[in-house]
Amino acid sequence: MSTPAPQAAAGNIATFNILHGFPEALVRGMRSSFLGDQDYHHLTQCETLDDVRLNLTETDYGDAIADFNAITPAVLQKAAIEKLVTEFKYLRTQSVEPLATFLDFITYEYMIENVMLLLKGALSGRDINELIEQCHPLGMFKESTMRSIPTFENSARGYADLYQTVLVDTPVGPYFAMFLQESSEHQGTDARHVLEEVEIEIIKSSLIKYWIEDFYHFVQKIGGETADIMGELLRVRADTNAINITLNSFGTPLNEPAMRSSDRKRLYPAVGHLYPAGTTELTEVSNEEELGRVLDLFPQYAAIWSMHASGGDKSIDDVFYERDVQSLELAFESQFHFGVFYAYAKLKEQEIRNLVWISECILQQQKDEINKFVPVFSFHSPWRGSKRR
Repeated sequence: MSTPAPQAAAGNIATFNILHGFPEALVRGMRSSFLGDQDYHHLTQCETLDDVRLNLTETDYGDAIADFNAITPAVLQKAAIEKLVTEFKYLRTQSVEPLATFLDFITYEYMIENVMLLLKGALSGRDINELIEQCHPLGMFKESTMRSIPTFENSARGYADLYQTVLVDTPVGPYFAMFLQESSEHQGTDARHVLEEVEIEIIKSSLIKYWIEDFYHFVQKIGGETADIMGELLRVRADTNAINITLNSFGTPLNEPAMRSSDRKRLYPAVGHLYPAGTTELTEVSNEEELGRVLDLFPQYAAIWSMHASGGDKSIDDVFYERDVQSLELAFESQFHFGVFYAYAKLKEQEIRNLVWISECILQQQKDEINKFVPVFSFHSPWRGSKRR
């Protein structure tokens, strides 16, 4: 009698650990690798990048920078990202379905960013080797595929061939196909005439939209704690995209009345707390004042917008980063779900941004700005301040 294949389900408190206990234990153990308050304090007191390197040798980044006699912000960023990629790939090798597919979904975002980087670089005539060097390792395809993407002709036929011969075989190919199909239906033209008429950033926003929606529906099918926790993280991510798309459209053709109700509206994800009532209201927004009035209807975003509108030191991106770090940290407070893997990757991204910011401030002798970062798992975070007093 053969053993039946396990069903593709995340499981619950009784069954989760049968298939996913080991990788979850790994990622929760990796939480101890984050820099602590004392580490950040030492880094912000450094006078040179050599001091930064010496302080990092006492942290989990010691091995990653051991081979460098001197570091720059770019070198530090690359070493930190390679360390994250190594850890993420190890988690992926220890995973079975549906966790394996969940981890693959995380990498699709980086694939989209890499494709857009190569397309944008090709249009500006940049060197292919330089572009590939800037691509995120988690979103890499085969080298032959990466080198094929920028080699298309700058024409309608060339764009069509790019999808049909290269992108169709990549994991993000379906998103690209959806974009071409929707655009051709919307504009009433053949798909091969679409790409040359649309800016790269609009294409990227469309692909990210499809990825968020696809990821959201996947976690909802998994159900349980994963659907609750990861679903909330993706709803917030969708709302952030909708707000940023609206804000960034001001002063561009996307803010013209005809474009607002057609092209800009199509960029809003069909998930999130703002969908559908909020995104419908955003369609009519033409300036920051009107955007603020819409966000005032949603308590979770009214406070964020008021901080942006007050014109303080923090930009809206800074406030979003703080909100995201708080939400991602909370994912570690629950068990038996996949959201913790997404949270780990995104919190590591924030830590890498912190390291680059600190090193850049030291390099440019801007010590007055050095503390403007968002620490991860910090006892001094605003959302923990009341507990510490």
